[in-house]
Amino acid sequence: MNIKSQKLITAAVIGALYAVLTMLLSPISYGPLQFRVSEVLCILPFFLPYTAWGLFFGCVIANLVSAAGILDIVFGSLATLLACLSMAKLGKKGASLKTELLACFMPVVWNGIIVGAVLCYALTDLMPWNNLVPFLVYAGDVALGELVVMYAIALPLMRYLPKQKFFTEQLTKFR
Repeated sequence: MNIKSQKLITAAVIGALYAVLTMLLSPISYGPLQFRVSEVLCILPFFLPYTAWGLFFGCVIANLVSAAGILDIVFGSLATLLACLSMAKLGKKGASLKTELLACFMPVVWNGIIVGAVLCYALTDLMPWNNLVPFLVYAGDVALGELVVMYAIALPLMRYLPKQKFFTEQLTKFR
């Protein structure tokens, strides 16, 4: 099997894992204050940029059951894609605590703003740009959930994985 096929399969498996984890943990994965444990997978584009698209499609699938409907399917998934592409770009600068801290902040920012706006509109019918207080509440709640997941789980994992032989072998194989 050629390397392109292996990358495509890897991205698809990671996307499927994102969708399954999100739906399995649905009580904490959806809503204004969400702790999407599946977001820890968003560290992978930092090391393996091609996984960003798998995570995007995994998020599309996971958002099919979101109460926020089509807006979350489209814009929530785009937020994840933008976060992952940002993380991939930071990963190209090389691993250091500074770049890892900044990379983990990307889902906090993108999801906080975009998903916060989606939830503000979908759950209240208020336009975020005309109703700053409700938007800031939703954006803050989403950002808080992302902050907890990204810094309590994802960052330690991001620091741990490169020290593991199986992970470095895969990095070498797929870069």
